[in-house]
Amino acid sequence: MRFIFRVIFSFLISVQMTACSAVVHEQQSKIQWQTFDEDLFEQAQRHNKFVLLDLEAIWCHWCHVMDERTYQDDRVVKLLQASYISVKVDQDSRPDLANRYREFGWPATIIFAPDGTEIVKRAGYIAPDNMLKLLQVVIDDPSPEVVESLTQLDKFSNESSLSKKLKHSLKSAHLKTQDKVLGGLTTFQKYIDRDSVEYALLMASQGNKDELAWAELTLDNARALIDPVWGGVYQYSTHRDWKHAHYEKIMSSQASYMRIYALAYGQLNNAEYLQNAKFISQYVDTFLTSPQGAFYTSQDADVIQGQHSDEYFQLNDEQRRAQGIPRIDKHIYSRENGWMIESLATLYEVSGDISYLTKAIRAANWINENRKLPNGGYLHGDNDKGGPYLGDSLAMARASLHLYRVTAERKWLSASLQTALYIQTQFKSPLAGYASAKVHYKKGGNPIRAVPQIDENISLARFTNLLFHYTGNQQVMQITKHSMRYLATERIALERITEAGILLADFEVNNDPVHITILANKKIAGKNNRAVNLNDIDNGTAIKLFNAGLRHTRWYKRIEWWDEREGELMNNNISYPVLTQSSAFVCNNGRCSLPLLSAESIMQMLDER
Repeated sequence: MRFIFRVIFSFLISVQMTACSAVVHEQQSKIQWQTFDEDLFEQAQRHNKFVLLDLEAIWCHWCHVMDERTYQDDRVVKLLQASYISVKVDQDSRPDLANRYREFGWPATIIFAPDGTEIVKRAGYIAPDNMLKLLQVVIDDPSPEVVESLTQLDKFSNESSLSKKLKHSLKSAHLKTQDKVLGGLTTFQKYIDRDSVEYALLMASQGNKDELAWAELTLDNARALIDPVWGGVYQYSTHRDWKHAHYEKIMSSQASYMRIYALAYGQLNNAEYLQNAKFISQYVDTFLTSPQGAFYTSQDADVIQGQHSDEYFQLNDEQRRAQGIPRIDKHIYSRENGWMIESLATLYEVSGDISYLTKAIRAANWINENRKLPNGGYLHGDNDKGGPYLGDSLAMARASLHLYRVTAERKWLSASLQTALYIQTQFKSPLAGYASAKVHYKKGGNPIRAVPQIDENISLARFTNLLFHYTGNQQVMQITKHSMRYLATERIALERITEAGILLADFEVNNDPVHITILANKKIAGKNNRAVNLNDIDNGTAIKLFNAGLRHTRWYKRIEWWDEREGELMNNNISYPVLTQSSAFVCNNGRCSLPLLSAESIMQMLDER
């Protein structure tokens, strides 16, 4: 996920508030907040009131400040009660709203007309006086602000690949936004933009030394965002350096950093990158793992809500615990769990440490038992008022595909395919791309239409393209093409300052993955013919071959274990000879190797390819 927010307004306000005394916290709200329910706009029209949506993140410092200052101001409260229906939503609980208004950061303030028309959208903290003026301006003149938006697009690319011109523009933006001194991007906020680093690593694997240098610089300096006491990664740093951390620890950051450090370790063999990934996992174990093994959502930035915690995070473990632990959001969402399951599977893949795979499978089993729908989709949480959402099904489908890769258990591949086909039927936008949600409201409808979101469509295109190679299913390839038509639209591809994820998707769509197939009876590798990687195993040739394929770094690869007793592979596009001993074949670019009989021969062949 990317966190390029509109931060200038919030930064100016933060300077203004530096001299303020400590804020009061946990006050009883003076506003009767409502939720974003199905009859919201019907109610607004009935009472002829505007709707104010406060879209917050419960881990967000400035959201707390706004609650305790702006929404406790008697003048603001009075005007809201008279002319508005006030709605508060935690953005983690409503991915459809979060994705629609993500560019405004948190808190985001959106004011609607009674019929659901957006009138104004504002980013960040709004002081009481400014809020009072904004509310009155809308009352005096409710005409909508004219803001160009991707949600208004009605024409998309006819191609499912990037044009030569657009690819050049994206590559130029990728290079232009690289901070060659401090690493990261040339933005006010410093963080690892995962897609940019992953693309740089791809280019480095093809011999680009400049991309390698920038990727390493970013990965090295971003360690400043890893909590040295508890582990885990802070969301980002401000002031264009790595020294001004915002201390919230959200699941998207934990999963993204764990995955990119694991991939970097696999490719560059830098032991510090492996330790970084493990330290993040250690934090998740301690603070964000439920007793059932599923994962929580986030940890707050503040010990006392609304009060900066810079001094707190300079303390050691004992000193911190004496003051209390920042609040943990214990909601269990399928999306966040899917992210972490995939990252743990990646960490297992490059490290060989079975504990990470065990944690990933435990969480996946809990989500499948408690969040999975009969038709293959996933609920977000316990109470999905606006769902189901694309993000949950997508994250779990990706997680299932990765679990298939590292375990060779076919149930995971079947689950991944089922969920992909569910995505095809539920979230497809008519013209291009896949929307964040498909909402069916019975009472008057919901005027806020779910729309495609760039990051989700990048993730979906990359996933379904790889899934197609595993399954050969043409419906899956149609998902890829429909997503790519959205991403290959110039207005969308150039919307943000850099979009390396689209370059990654385009590369993968136009190239076959390295294909590694192990031919062996699984009882050679696992006792009692059970899961390949979850039992005490011998040192047989088959498991060595399989593990060699796993350890060879690349996200974009297809590795399978064919035990003829299980029947043909789902995509049996290659015929293999019948051999009397465990062996492996490496195929790509239209040709396959001779039988490979040792781990060393696989590694050598993969390096050559």
